[in-house]
Amino acid sequence: MTNFVNTAVNTSSLSTFTLSSSTLNNECLGVVLAGGLSSRMGRDKAQLLRGKKSLLSMLEFSKQTLIDSGIKNIVVSGDNYDVPDKVKLSGPVGGILSVLAKYPYAKSLLILPVDLPFMTAKALADLRLKGELSQKATYFEGHNIPLYLPNNSYVELFLAQAFTKTSNNIGERSGLGTERQKKGPSIKALLKQIPHQAIQSSDVNILFNTNTPEQWQQAKQQFSF
Repeated sequence: MTNFVNTAVNTSSLSTFTLSSSTLNNECLGVVLAGGLSSRMGRDKAQLLRGKKSLLSMLEFSKQTLIDSGIKNIVVSGDNYDVPDKVKLSGPVGGILSVLAKYPYAKSLLILPVDLPFMTAKALADLRLKGELSQKATYFEGHNIPLYLPNNSYVELFLAQAFTKTSNNIGERSGLGTERQKKGPSIKALLKQIPHQAIQSSDVNILFNTNTPEQWQQAKQQFSF
């Protein structure tokens, strides 16, 4: 049975189950990244409807894709969902920090952003398998996420150091800028400091992301969903 924590969106027919840290001991945790501002899209990307027939939102589609890939436990990262950001406006790595702080006993994370409407369960299962076999952070060539991320000392050290620096920088800028200027480290910066590998995708279309209304319309027209 797949377990979910309660999300802010109550449109899914999928059952929910409150996760505890101990539930995830030595298991891979699925993470949907839905904490972005969606400023370029102009509306919440997580709530875009993926199809006229299924009426699945992108959030529901992302969770279902993780389920179909074999993931048993799933959380949604973002201030309006299961795991609010500990450091505001800190990007995907900030979401990872927050998830691991809440679920420190997870063996690994399989991370899926909410803006990939053509991602497949097969691709995610392959990503996870190759990551587990190598015990390295694993991603598709040319795209830093989706990402299989082992929860190990390399990641722990990077996050501790990176967000200590981020906190110091924010303190130094206090009163000099706006909240939107605060940023965390990039996924690329994280990967540089931990064992990692890139794998080939058998279908580049699955990595098409939709950050703008134009990209969303292009996806709808190109793939006719």
